[in-house]
Amino acid sequence: MILDIHGDIWTDVTVKSLQGKRDIIREYHLERFKKGGMTGGIFVVWADPPHDQRPKERLAESIRAIGKELFDSRDIVRLMLNSSDFYKAMDEKKLAVMMGLEGLSSLGEDIEELYTLYQFGFRHASLTWNEQNDLATGVKGDPERGLTEKGKQAVKLINDLGMLLDLSHANDKTFWDIVDITDKPVIATHSNSRKLCNVPRNLTDEQIKKIGEMNGLIGINAYNEFIDVVPEKRTADNLINHLVHIAGLIGIDKVALGFDFFEYLSGDTTDSFTSDTYAGTIGLEDISKGNSFVERLKNRGFKDEDIEKITFKNFLNLMDRVMK
Repeated sequence: MILDIHGDIWTDVTVKSLQGKRDIIREYHLERFKKGGMTGGIFVVWADPPHDQRPKERLAESIRAIGKELFDSRDIVRLMLNSSDFYKAMDEKKLAVMMGLEGLSSLGEDIEELYTLYQFGFRHASLTWNEQNDLATGVKGDPERGLTEKGKQAVKLINDLGMLLDLSHANDKTFWDIVDITDKPVIATHSNSRKLCNVPRNLTDEQIKKIGEMNGLIGINAYNEFIDVVPEKRTADNLINHLVHIAGLIGIDKVALGFDFFEYLSGDTTDSFTSDTYAGTIGLEDISKGNSFVERLKNRGFKDEDIEKITFKNFLNLMDRVMK
């Protein structure tokens, strides 16, 4: 069983729904999920470029598309509002899906919209994608700018609601601003080690240790540019090196899988932030390779009990520590 704690599936659902298509998870993704052993995860909504220029409208489009999709797929998807929903989904042979928000640019300063989104089933949020918005600053924003005053209020509200607060995509100042004020464990759903691959989207050892001290969780990211700066070294085995490094700093109980596969995104979106014509990782090109990645973990000496922790149990335990 694999929980992929960062997937852009709702982006593909939105695009295809606006084209008039229905039952998208079943028709376009379910077989690959089954082949790869994926039993669910965090499916995020974000303002995918070029729609980052109209984030509020894109959120509305996505929610309409998701509403139709959840109706069409009600026999194969169960929303995961707490850890017990995962086991209920497994008993029902359904995907266990947490609703996530990757960036809150769509809210502007209206953070009370989070109450509504919570009632719609969202249980995860990051304040920013790569952008600088009214709440916080992403990795492509001003490095001297972090959380705004309204962003600090958003952190408190996310804590009060018992939502998972995600630090992936935050710039360094936003990261430290958030950990200074949050009163709950945090998560970085799809980030690797900056020591092994020196790009701003990855975490420094100090950031990794801080998440560990807070009893949080880090999901390793299969996006190839975050694995190694040398293209030929962007492999599944080198991704495991990131897992080994992070677990060595904070323990095997605080690592997970947040693959961030490109298979759900169009060229118009990916072209906005990468020039690499091949965004896959060698040996872990898409979710259908999930089970083969587990085999690689076994070949590297990971015990079965540790693999269970990495693939789903650590995330469920974090949910129990954070969520109401």
